[in-house]
Amino acid sequence: MSQKPPPKQFVKTAINGTKYTILVSSAKGGVGKSTVAVNLAFALQKLGLKIGILDADVYGPSIPKLLNLREKPKSEDNKSIIPLEKFGAQCMSMGLLIDEQTPMMWRGPMVISAIKTMTQKVLWKDRDIIIIDMPPGTGDTQLTFVQEIKIDGVIIVSTPQDLALLDVKRGIQMYEKTGVKILGLLDNMSVFKGDDGKEYKIFGEGGVEKTAKEFNKKFLGHIPLSSDLRSFSDNGVPLTYSKPDHEISKLFKVIAEKIKQSFH
Repeated sequence: MSQKPPPKQFVKTAINGTKYTILVSSAKGGVGKSTVAVNLAFALQKLGLKIGILDADVYGPSIPKLLNLREKPKSEDNKSIIPLEKFGAQCMSMGLLIDEQTPMMWRGPMVISAIKTMTQKVLWKDRDIIIIDMPPGTGDTQLTFVQEIKIDGVIIVSTPQDLALLDVKRGIQMYEKTGVKILGLLDNMSVFKGDDGKEYKIFGEGGVEKTAKEFNKKFLGHIPLSSDLRSFSDNGVPLTYSKPDHEISKLFKVIAEKIKQSFH
């Protein structure tokens, strides 16, 4: 009886100019992952870390809008790319290289090529942590990262809604099967506080924390729905950067401290 061939071994490379690479991911779209990624990055910055932010969502890049980035990245040798700087962070997104309203009608190989460009040819410099905003799903982008890039951990973001958690569970299993450390799960849009002072659990309650226990993962905390978080995001100024004493910023700080501690 013939033996099965050994599993393929992938050579993983670190992103030059960075110490730690963290993915912010959810297999489900529409859970506020990009907003979490940006505000978590600047919460880490407030803890004294030098940060980079990479938008890996080729089809629906959000980082240019969230940071009000408009200029095109430059290249001094027509081979490498200099990331843009905003609020002390180095930033890169495919959305910076194309017109804002141009649809990306690319097949898988082109997406993989774009990801390799942003991880191998961008001149990240002296960054403690690079936060990578991942697209939804478990497709080409995710597989390229987990198979070819040295990843130090992934944060899973979800709303407490059962429908969102169905996809999130698939994402958790993908990272587990590919050997990527899951730093924890974060419950986003966990509750809405009305003008009457009452809390409304629009998307349900406890689903993310329950899922964390189900998969034996750390639960990182809750981020409620916030009009301030939304308005600052729409204006391209992260709440955690501009108002670190805001109640939402303080919640991000607690989560950032947990992430920082995981590397020390």
